Order: sequence, then structure tokens, then C-alpha cells
Amino acid sequence: MSATMDTESTYSGYSHYSGHSKKAHRQGRDRHKSPRSKDGSRSEKSVTIQTPPAEPLLGNDASRAEEGQDDNWGETTTAITGTSEHSISQEDIARISKDLEDSVGLDCKRYLGLTVAAVLGLLVFLTPIAFILLPQILWRDDLEPCGTVCEGLFISVAFKLLILLIGTWALFFRQPKADLPRVFVFRALLLVLIFLFVFSYWLFYGVRILDSKDTNYQGIVQYAVSLVDALLFIHYLAIVLLELRQLQPMFTVKVVRSTDGESRYYSLGHLSIQRAALVVLENYYRDFTVYNPALLTASKSRAAKHMAGLKVYNVDGNNASGQSRAMIAAAARRRDSSHNELYYEEADHERRVKKRRARLVVAVEEAFTHIKRLQAEEQQKAPGEMMDPREAAQAIFPSMARALQKYLRTTRQQQYHSMESILQHLSFCITNNMTPKAFLERYLNPGPTLQYDRDRWFSKQWTLVSEEAVTSGLQDGVVFVLKCLDFSLVVNVKKIPFIKLSEEFIDPKSHKFALRLQSETSV
Repeated sequence: MSATMDTESTYSGYSHYSGHSKKAHRQGRDRHKSPRSKDGSRSEKSVTIQTPPAEPLLGNDASRAEEGQDDNWGETTTAITGTSEHSISQEDIARISKDLEDSVGLDCKRYLGLTVAAVLGLLVFLTPIAFILLPQILWRDDLEPCGTVCEGLFISVAFKLLILLIGTWALFFRQPKADLPRVFVFRALLLVLIFLFVFSYWLFYGVRILDSKDTNYQGIVQYAVSLVDALLFIHYLAIVLLELRQLQPMFTVKVVRSTDGESRYYSLGHLSIQRAALVVLENYYRDFTVYNPALLTASKSRAAKHMAGLKVYNVDGNNASGQSRAMIAAAARRRDSSHNELYYEEADHERRVKKRRARLVVAVEEAFTHIKRLQAEEQQKAPGEMMDPREAAQAIFPSMARALQKYLRTTRQQQYHSMESILQHLSFCITNNMTPKAFLERYLNPGPTLQYDRDRWFSKQWTLVSEEAVTSGLQDGVVFVLKCLDFSLVVNVKKIPFIKLSEEFIDPKSHKFALRLQSETSV
């Protein structure tokens, strides 16, 4: 009953704060309207994309000062609304629309390639069967009788076709992971090789068997068996080219994120640039911490504050060189003291983070103490007091909401965690009997991109920029860039050096030692 009352008060406080935040946002928009109207060109070339106010969690804009926040807010609400703004130009909007149009072409190209591969595969599997059945249909009465050896070849063809079908399904019929800008060269070469191979067999079959109506049916069946054997060897070649060739590491790539400089190293084999870019992106979503543009606003605001503090007054309007010297001197004095400001700002931020972290850990541990898993016999004794994991999560969430929202706001993670996602994670932890430390692991340290919902990702569509052809193989010194809307990944390729090892034999009998005693040494 108390949990129900807390939930009702939570929703009432949530709606009140939502209306207040919308009013404040409207006032801020009116206050900034006049400067934009003065610069007509800027208002024409910029647009602001805002997220819906009900989506983000608990948090204001990350650039808001900590001192201006209401410390008593969490007592009446568990989540607040906010707007996450990201300004881009009309050129970026045009580029996005162009990328969407290009994606339609990529889909057509992908389906066309799948259609060609499916038709060719169907032709390959039907060709040996057609070689065996056509003589039976066209000139059955003139054929020589098929003996035991010929009937055994039927079983051989059937099992070889079954093995080829399973191998082809396992190697080629997979869910595509990405749309590459160019075709896969080795796969295209294999398709061309298979087409030429099957066409050659059909040409020989039509000239030497169909035209002459060969009566040696056992020879015709052996001809079909040789085709199936050759197709199996081509499948082995496909495994070597598509799977085994890239397994041996030959290159080391360094991936650097352009905004914050976070980097990782990976080992790759013989791959083309576009397939190496695909491997880099797969590892990026798993290894790199999620991109958080709010962490970059502090340095930008600090630099803007320093530049805004420099003012030079021209009294007589003629001393231009004196103005420049005064500006340089003021900038030098400001630069000499800026490192102290940075030091104290970072120390104060670390102190606040540790303080909020300690409060969050205590609040979560106290909340988890109110949850007790009921055994089978206890469930029969008190059926009215039982709750499912979702209800239990909703019951204990208000007691930790204030500490959690303050910590996420201090560490600028509030845009990645909605209230619904936190409740789902809390319900998951309660269901699997996880500890408070396991629940907090997601929030205390930023995780990889795959940990968060797709609508929280800042990188979904990428552009590969390379001076070399994307179908060419990796080489030492090759550099390519993977760009998305907000940042880019710079990839530098280095070849693994050739290592020469030498051997030195040590005789086990040579391990002999002598004890040296001195007069002052006591043994």
C-alpha cells in the first residue's frame, strides 16, 4: 500500500516538474530568439533537433552548473524531463537525406546479388540431376542397361549433393551483418568461376552427349559424378579464400576516436579495407566506451569563458599594434593562471563524484535489504504479500531514485538511462538474485555501446574514407577513416614485423656452483 502511494506521488511530481521544465524551456527559447534574428544567414543554415521530453531519464542538460540544481527534487519525484539539443547545419541534413537515398540503392544491390547467387546455386544443384535424367527422358529405349556399378553411382551422387548442399548453406547463406560499399572480390570471383565451370560442362554435354545421343548410360552417370566432385573441390577453395586465409594475423591496426582520443589495438589478417573497416566497427561497439558528447562541453565552456574575459578598449582609435600587444599579454596572463583553475575544477568534480557515488551505494544497499526471496513453503503461507520482480522493482526504486539521478547527472550519463530501462535492469537483478554491486555496475562505470539501447547510440551509419581502393588489401602504412555524424574513427595499419628466433643449447650438467666464504661471514 505504501509503495502504491509513493508511486502516485511520484507521478504527480513528475507531471508538475515536466510542466515547469517546458515553461522554462519556452522562456529560454524566447530569450535567445532576438540574437538569432539579427543574423539571418545563421538562422537559415542551422536547425536544432530535440529529443521528446518523455524519453530521457532524470537529468538536465549536462552543461548546467551543479550549484543551480535542486537538491530536494528527488524527495517528490523519481524522474524529470529534459531536452537534449544537438545543432547541425542544413548541409548535414542534406547529407543525411543523400545517405538515405544511397541506402535504397544499397538495398537494391544487395538483393540483386542475393538473387544472382540463388539462381546460380539452383543451377548448380539441378545440373547433375539433369545430366542423369535427360537421357532417360529423350532416348530411353536406346540406352544400355545400367548395371550394379551404375546404380552405386546414383547413391554416390545423392550423398555428395547432400554434403554440398549443407556446406553451401553453412558458408554462403548467412544473415548479412552490414552493407559494404563494394562487392566482395573473392566471392564474386568464385561466382564467376562456378558459372564458367557449369557452362563448360553444359557445353560439353550438349555437343558430345545430346547431339550424338550417347547410349553408354554408365559413362553419362560418371560424367555427372565428376561434375559433383569438381563442385566439392570448388567449395573447399571457397572455404580457404573466404574463411581460412584471414585467420592468421598479419597486421596490427590502431583505432583512435577523434573526439576524446580513446584508442584500441586489434590484429587482422589478409583483408580488404572495407572488410577490415567492418571488423573494426564490430569491435568498436564491444570494446569502446559509449560516446558521450556531454563530457566534451566542460573544456569548450572553459575556453569560451577565458576568451569572453578578454576585453581591449581603444581610446584614440589609432593604436592597432598596441591593441594586439595588449591582447597577447592578457592572453598570456590568462594562460598562466588557467592551469590552476583546471586543477581545482577537476579536483572539485572528483570530490562530488565520490560523494554522490558513496550516497548511491548506500541507498542501493539499503533498498535491496527490503527484498527477500520467498521459498515454496513461504509462498503458500503469505499469498497476499507476494510480488513479482517488476512490482518489487517499482516498490524499492523510489528510495534510490534521488541518489541515482544525482550521480548520473554529475557524471553526465543521464541521457543514456531512461527510467524504464533502469526499472527493467532492477527487475532483472531481482529475478536473478543479484547483489547491489552487480546492479550498480552498469551505472558506476560507462559501458560499451552495445550495453545501451539503439536509440541512445550516436553512431548508426558510417562512411568509409580512404585514399586507396576499398577493395584492395591491407598494407603497411594504410590509413582510413570511419565517419559518422558526431565523430570519426581513424584507423592506422601497421604490418607485424618479421621475427627471427635463434636457439641456444644449455647443457644441464653445466649448472655447477661453488660457495665462497669470507672471514666475517657466519654460516
